Amino acid sequence: MTRAIRRMSFLTLMVLVPIAVQAQEAPPANPPAGTPADDKEKQEKEARSIGLPTNIVWTFNLDAGWGSFGFANSLFNNPKEPGVNEDLSDQWFEGFVKPALSGTYQYQSGELYGKLSFVGERTYGSIPAEFGEDISSFGPEDLYIGWRSGKTLAGLGENAVDISVGRKQYRLGHGFLLFDGAAEGGSRGGYWTNARKAFEFAAIGSIKPGQHLIETFYLDKDELEENDSGSRLWGANYEYEFNEATTLGATYMKWFADPDIKPGRDGLNVFNVRAYAAPIKREPGLVFEFEYASESNGEELDSNAWTLQAGYEFAKVVWKPTLTYRYASFEGDDPDTASNEAFDPLFLGFYDWGTWWQGEIAGEYFLSNSNLNSHLIRVHFSPSDAVGGGLMFFKFSADQPASVAPGVTDSDLALEIDAYVDWKLNRNFTVSFLGAYGDPGKAVQQASGRTKNFAYGMAYIAYSF
Repeated sequence: MTRAIRRMSFLTLMVLVPIAVQAQEAPPANPPAGTPADDKEKQEKEARSIGLPTNIVWTFNLDAGWGSFGFANSLFNNPKEPGVNEDLSDQWFEGFVKPALSGTYQYQSGELYGKLSFVGERTYGSIPAEFGEDISSFGPEDLYIGWRSGKTLAGLGENAVDISVGRKQYRLGHGFLLFDGAAEGGSRGGYWTNARKAFEFAAIGSIKPGQHLIETFYLDKDELEENDSGSRLWGANYEYEFNEATTLGATYMKWFADPDIKPGRDGLNVFNVRAYAAPIKREPGLVFEFEYASESNGEELDSNAWTLQAGYEFAKVVWKPTLTYRYASFEGDDPDTASNEAFDPLFLGFYDWGTWWQGEIAGEYFLSNSNLNSHLIRVHFSPSDAVGGGLMFFKFSADQPASVAPGVTDSDLALEIDAYVDWKLNRNFTVSFLGAYGDPGKAVQQASGRTKNFAYGMAYIAYSF
């Protein structure tokens, strides 16, 4: 355990020890008939107690998941974590468990809060020679303390000011640039389950007067020990919320990293603007998204990326189908210039199928959000509140074919089709099934000689309490 983790553990415990708990347990049995009301209430409180101080609210959560994954015609290296070459077998399994305890202490000057969680995960059946047949890891995830203003600043609104520090998650917008604060795969396992998302260290402050949100943050990624680039950043973010469906945002970030490992990232300036909108009140099912990012670091890196998406939900049609089209462009390096134009994907993350790992085959295993143009057509159906599913069609091409590999002249990378179903069995369990087919394009054939198609399937069950 590092010195930083010890320090945060001590600070978190100092805050949480005096905090009350409201245990998520079954109601106690009724006391014997004839017990006075006050005695009955006392017995109920004692039955609910879990041995922690009772002057504030505690919440216990438990998340877990297990999945089976199968590939046909795999036989390629796993490039998701650069520098970690992991040959995946035709079939493997992953599982994780994440217990968490959070607490909130209310007092006249606001609220103190904190959270402590751990993640244990294991990958079975992949065969990285460096780590053995199975990979497992266990360690802290969330470990932070914070303060928010509660109702003390009535003129600004409830919890208008929020400050937190420690191991914590942070997401910018829909995860186009910032979402996943921890690396997976390699010596940790959990390649797909991706149970870790908290940054190794995060300091976040925000003020939200009315429809405005102003944030400043410092984030240090929790990277793999065998592939630590020292990536960290500070930034400022502003958002304006017109209503629940329409938000505009703008962000500036300054990045730092080990110049020997990530020269383009060390000293990088990033500017980001985004808009999520449902502009027509009479058509709430019509939504648009736009996002643009500029990366500038002299000749080390000068690049751009952007995406535009439109979707419409046919709410009055059976199964409420939603049709979505998205185009995304991430600049690639032009070999004819002295500067580097290859877009750095930064800390993107997953919040929905196809976002922002694009495709369960291509985006998860051999393409990244750099030197890439993609088209997505998605049709989603909702037969009931418990069941949803759909189809995704991806078309991938290279922005700069010559940068894919020596000798590549064609821009066609791949065509992929994914079919998925999410079934919420009850309030705690969700089962997901996915099948995918990928057809490598001419650029992949020129780069690797591969002509065989990809086939992929997975079954995954998640538990949340």
